[in-house]
Parts: sequence; structure tokens; C-alpha cells
Amino acid sequence: MNELPRHLPADERRAVTVETVVALAAEQNPSDITTAAIAQRMGLTQGALFRHFPSKDAIVQAVIEWVSERLLARVDAAAARAASPLGALEAMFMAHIAFVAEHPGVPRMIFGELQRDRASIPKQMVQTLIRRYRERLKRILVDGIACGELDAAIDTDAAAVLFVGTIQGLVMQSLLSGNPATMRRDAARVFAIYRRGIRSDPS
Repeated sequence: MNELPRHLPADERRAVTVETVVALAAEQNPSDITTAAIAQRMGLTQGALFRHFPSKDAIVQAVIEWVSERLLARVDAAAARAASPLGALEAMFMAHIAFVAEHPGVPRMIFGELQRDRASIPKQMVQTLIRRYRERLKRILVDGIACGELDAAIDTDAAAVLFVGTIQGLVMQSLLSGNPATMRRDAARVFAIYRRGIRSDPS
């Protein structure tokens, strides 16, 4: 159990709660995480936890919001530093893989929410995140076609789907192996295959 100061500001307490849930999700099935377990890890009572979040769903929503803000900021920053559209795509790919490797509980929560039968708010938030991510990819792909760096015949919708799906595949394999480091090991080689498929001159 991690002992934390008893009187943190409300915003800081909420941030610590989110980080605690992400850490717990790396250790166990996210659906099995209880508010009691969260409170215990933080060294709080459940009553203290509920002063900041009215329910477990509210905590999950805060986690998905945290993931969305940080992941999109990470890939946007990576893309902005690149010298070309193709370079931006590679930078986004590597930044995304690095983010997941640093926070292995995140994909477990994302996949868990997407498997829900009902249209929960967290599930809708995950769907929104994926849509916003693909929109970013499509803009870069269009720019790459316009400057002649990418094949003019590529389907940008399909290319965006494949980009996200390739990352999801690497993440899923790392979860199966129990070793997040495999994502970093394989990322460059896997992206090289993706790059070859979209370049205007794949030679």
C-alpha cells in the first residue's frame, strides 16, 4: 500500500487516483479492480475516494480522459518534430508504442471497455479517441500524397485503419507474452513493412 498525504488538493487527488488505476490495470483484469482496492493502494478509505469520484464508472471515465489527452499530445508532439509526412507517421507509431510500453495497464483498460455490450460513456470515449486518432493519420496521409512522398493510389481510410490495427496487434502480442518490451523490439521492423506499402517509391 502506498501512503500518500491525507490532504492533497482535489485535482491532485484525482490525478493520483487515475494513475493508481492505470498501475492496478497492469497487474490484474481491469474489470476486477474495485474501489476498495483503489482506496487501499492509495492509503485511503472508500469514503475519501468517493468524495472525488461518485462511482467507479466516474473513475474509469477519468482514466480514459487521461489516456486520450496524454496519448494524443504525445503523438502530436512526435509528428510536429518530423521533417516530412512519412517521418511524422513513423514518429507517431514509435511514440504510441513507447506510451503503451510505459503504461501497460492502458491497453488492458481500452480493450476491456471496447468489449462492453452496453454503450457506456467510457466505451464512447474510447471510440472517440480512436476516431480522433484516425483523423490525424488521414490528414498526414493526405499531406504525404500531396507532396508526392506517398503513393497517390492508397486508400487513406484503409491506411489509417491499418496503422492503428498494426499497433493494436503489437500490443496484443505483448500482452500475450507478458513482456511489454517486445513492442519496442519489434516496432521498427513492423513499421518498415507498413512504410513500404504506402511510399510512392517502395524501393
